[in-house]
Amino acid sequence: MNNILNRKEKILDVKNITKEFPGVKALSDFNFDLNKGEVHCLIGENGAGKSTFIKILSGAFKPTRGEIHINNEKHYYLTPHLARKIGIQTVYQEDVLVPQITAAENIFLGSEIDNQKFFINYKKIIEQAESLASQLGINIKVSEVYEKLSPPDQQFVKILKALAQKPQILILDEPTQAFNVKDIGLIIQMVKRISSEGVSVIYIAHNLDEIIQVADRVTVLRDGIKINTHDKTAENLSTSILAKEMVGRPVELFYKKKESSIGDFVFEVRGLKLKSFSKEINFKVREGEILGIAGLKGAGRSEIARAIFGALKKYRGKVFYKNKDITPSNPIKAVREGLALLTEDKKIDGLFMGMPVDQNVTIVGLDMLGKIFINFIKEKKLSIDYINKLNIKTPSLDKEVRFLSGGNQQKVVLAKWLFKGVNVLIVDEPTHGIDVNAKIEVYELFTQLAASGKSIIMISSEMPELISLSDRVIVIRNFEISKELIGDEITEENILAGFMGGM
Repeated sequence: MNNILNRKEKILDVKNITKEFPGVKALSDFNFDLNKGEVHCLIGENGAGKSTFIKILSGAFKPTRGEIHINNEKHYYLTPHLARKIGIQTVYQEDVLVPQITAAENIFLGSEIDNQKFFINYKKIIEQAESLASQLGINIKVSEVYEKLSPPDQQFVKILKALAQKPQILILDEPTQAFNVKDIGLIIQMVKRISSEGVSVIYIAHNLDEIIQVADRVTVLRDGIKINTHDKTAENLSTSILAKEMVGRPVELFYKKKESSIGDFVFEVRGLKLKSFSKEINFKVREGEILGIAGLKGAGRSEIARAIFGALKKYRGKVFYKNKDITPSNPIKAVREGLALLTEDKKIDGLFMGMPVDQNVTIVGLDMLGKIFINFIKEKKLSIDYINKLNIKTPSLDKEVRFLSGGNQQKVVLAKWLFKGVNVLIVDEPTHGIDVNAKIEVYELFTQLAASGKSIIMISSEMPELISLSDRVIVIRNFEISKELIGDEITEENILAGFMGGM
């Protein structure tokens, strides 16, 4: 096999790479190497450090410390320009191509083929794109507008665009996310053909069966730490081995939630469909219950939240509160019906960063401060009440919220919705980007809110968070509910099984 022959030719050697963000260590002394013509898979839960690592290799992040050796040349960090010059191409999970132009134009966008000084040779672009696709055994209409292609064909276009740059290292981030079994097989075949031509591939995926099929080696990351590297040709590697290494955190990492009574079902999502091919999504939430939603990014978690809140056009579905149809057509109506959505990016969707703390707290409830004119004295008094209740640390009410820490910003978002008096809180990645101590404070707030009768729907990528706080967990896979877990069933292994497959 070509891969075995090239095993001794190491082209990438990462030594003790560490990346720290305020309050968070995303990678800790991480070591990783890659050989010519090899498919080296990188696996781990959401938040394990995989995305941080590939952003370091692509030049998007600068490591805190460590070394990157490429073809025996040492670098302390890479820039996007240097990464591309060296021959590193990254195909991200998110779509970054232009929807309105053809597949062929997207493939060569930025490196257009021309036969005259000022004109692009479109005929040659199509011929070159067809030739590149043919070399990899891909049957795709490259003259078709990109947005009209099927999801697998769009993924092929992204990979072909990277390969058109003749890389020596190709990084694939979840290349088969939301694909069916047949389409996954096509991607795997293509990756194997690419590696057989001498291109080295770093392959990131969550489906463990897929990993076993495509990998030459597999490295497991957990909480920013390398757990193990397996050589598939030398070991009897199985999905169960990989799954066990991805989980198994010590008990002290889990928050100890205080128990409280849970009431009857009060909130219901009925017949929700976000894609024409997906099954209906149905679930209920009790009064005082925290319902966790697990799943991969891109599997439909955030889309469900936005659809419930009236911020995303849905295929169909209804929302009920205490058996009353409150299906909102837009977020304003959702708020009027007692719903609140705390989005993942609070700086864009949750707060007015240039406004003071007190105005952020009262912004959705200005009608409570006066019919025509705002009662500023009342605003200050109520803001102080919520700042004290949620223990928001700010020098003054007039301090612009952008100067607060991430944890205190999140508390301001919560204060805003509590001031309005909502019944159902939908929170998307509630502790993203905040430090450990601030997380504990947010957890305690959620516990208190649930105990007071609020219903909470919590979307999270963090296993300890889901397990510690949730009374129930539903797992989303490909815009469908794949599992529902209750009580002692809520474990890392069971959650992983719901969205990874192969267990």
